[in-house]
Amino acid sequence: MKNTKLSSIRTCTLAAAIILLVSLSINSPAQTTGDQKAAGEWKTVEDVFGFPGANLPEGVVRFNMPRKDLHVTLAGTEIKPGLALGAWAAFHHVGDNDAMVMGDLVLTDDEVAPAMKALIDGGVEVTAVHNHLIGESPKITYIHMGGHGDPVKMAQTIKQAVGLTKTPLPPGGGAKESAADLGFDVAAVEKIMGRQGNVSGGVLHYSAPRAEKLTEEGMDTPPSMGAGTVINFQPTGNGRAAIAGDFAMTGKEVGPVMKVLHDNGIQAVALHSHALDDVPRLFYMHFWANDDAVRLAKALRSALDETNSAK
Repeated sequence: MKNTKLSSIRTCTLAAAIILLVSLSINSPAQTTGDQKAAGEWKTVEDVFGFPGANLPEGVVRFNMPRKDLHVTLAGTEIKPGLALGAWAAFHHVGDNDAMVMGDLVLTDDEVAPAMKALIDGGVEVTAVHNHLIGESPKITYIHMGGHGDPVKMAQTIKQAVGLTKTPLPPGGGAKESAADLGFDVAAVEKIMGRQGNVSGGVLHYSAPRAEKLTEEGMDTPPSMGAGTVINFQPTGNGRAAIAGDFAMTGKEVGPVMKVLHDNGIQAVALHSHALDDVPRLFYMHFWANDDAVRLAKALRSALDETNSAK
């Protein structure tokens, strides 16, 4: 009887030990996935900005800060923030505790110097300062930025720079918008573009990533970090749309893209770089037109086909 009790005690003790080991294994930090770690770190970055970021492919999180405070007009058209006034910052993990950041600030003339100083003082690089439009009122300047390091510290620097401007920070969320509300033939535009767009802020957006692998300072750069072609359509009535955005091109692609745009009445308004050490070296051509949306889509698709963009 005594041996039977001892055997039962040993059996129970062994079972408890096995359960404990399994529990420890399941909950061990070593078993934590990279996605769980990334989600936790992006939470600390979200806390800095004060609103949730948009989760994009390949682990990128993007914080959109449209300049809804500005009333910018061009050739009689009031530009919606989603067409050409979208400030943003995108983060991507490049190590256990490191991240890379890329982004764009949309600034009035008096905001440029203080925002630039805040970025530089905080260790975030200013990679370009230039226009995206021509003839807009008031005049708008765009600062492109990039960096590599502690994501929280970089977020704090960018938040400080934004805080020196009148940029309103969004509360997050928002109702889903329908393409049916845009007032031009979205189905025809979709078919011509050969890819699905999305609608936000009353603007139809398309993005076309480059087909080749991209790096910045030797670090892999997902297309959702901003290294691709962006095409936006803002309805202007009677089947027309104002278009803006930028083509991401290698040097040899610049001429063919510019010719297609020029031949179709689309103005190339800027040509420049956005980064300092990207491979392949990319140039960005910004454009503007206000015409029949379907006709513009055909021209933009022809220009896009001159680039090595993913299908």
